[in-house]
Amino acid sequence: MATASYEYTREAWPIATCLHGFPTVGKDGTALHDASPEVWDDMFEQIEDVGFTLAELADSHVRPADLDASRTDEFLSIAKAHGVRIPSVHLQRQSVIWPGREEQNLAYAHRTIDAAAEWGMDVFSTGLHQPFTEAQRKALWFWTAQGPKDPDDPEVWNAAVTRLRELGRHAAEVGLQMSLEMYEDTYVGTADSAVRLIEDIGLDNVGINPDIANLIRLHRPIEDWREMFAKTLPYTNYWHVKNYTRDEAADGSWATSVPTSMELGLINYRQVVRDAIQDHGFRGIFLMEQYGGDSLGVCATNAAYLRTLIPRTVTDIKE
Repeated sequence: MATASYEYTREAWPIATCLHGFPTVGKDGTALHDASPEVWDDMFEQIEDVGFTLAELADSHVRPADLDASRTDEFLSIAKAHGVRIPSVHLQRQSVIWPGREEQNLAYAHRTIDAAAEWGMDVFSTGLHQPFTEAQRKALWFWTAQGPKDPDDPEVWNAAVTRLRELGRHAAEVGLQMSLEMYEDTYVGTADSAVRLIEDIGLDNVGINPDIANLIRLHRPIEDWREMFAKTLPYTNYWHVKNYTRDEAADGSWATSVPTSMELGLINYRQVVRDAIQDHGFRGIFLMEQYGGDSLGVCATNAAYLRTLIPRTVTDIKE
């Protein structure tokens, strides 16, 4: 299936929603992946009602690689009936350097790339974060507890580069962009490390998903968000956007954060969106994310705000 072309104007720029607002397991104990058509229909109806025509499919909700042909057709048919297209898949917490799961996760990523191409998607998004620790599962906000860390080990770094390059080549062969999400304590966890990883992989279709909100929410000292964007925007090909308020002690002894809208948080998206588009030529999908509250509603509010930040003069068309 062919991927879509987009008109990169303020009115038509591709802006998708996440599915964070929908439970991964229903009240009856059935996973969304295995849910009835009625459950899927209700989900896409809500997405349609708030004005989205694009939705990212995270494998936490539905795994494209593990749906049989009839269920795939059913899922896509329901989405289409509500005017919604699936432009991207986000494979999360399936790191290709997760100790003991390296080959299994690599094979799963390859199957997901094939499924994404068959579904007519444009982007395969992933990262190196691993499943939550017990402490993260118990916390009100998972980012307030320590998660797994990628080791300071050149052999593991090289393994990450090799496996991600393998996935990137596969993605390129089937016409997909591949994007690596920034996430704390991984090799995509700082601006310098993320850029180094992309440069070591060395493929034109592999870029950064600069989800720097993942980093400003941490209850510890952080890099300046302006500097992180300045370093990563030249490599950006897909973009998860959300925001948090943040307060911290001048001596670094404490910090706190709370989810909020794009407009009200620490990151000044009016600045960085214009920088990305005008200075660095970003032409990719924005993906709205939100934790807590009415996630879908906030994503819709953020999408409307985001459109006002896109310069009126952008007219390039993706080939």
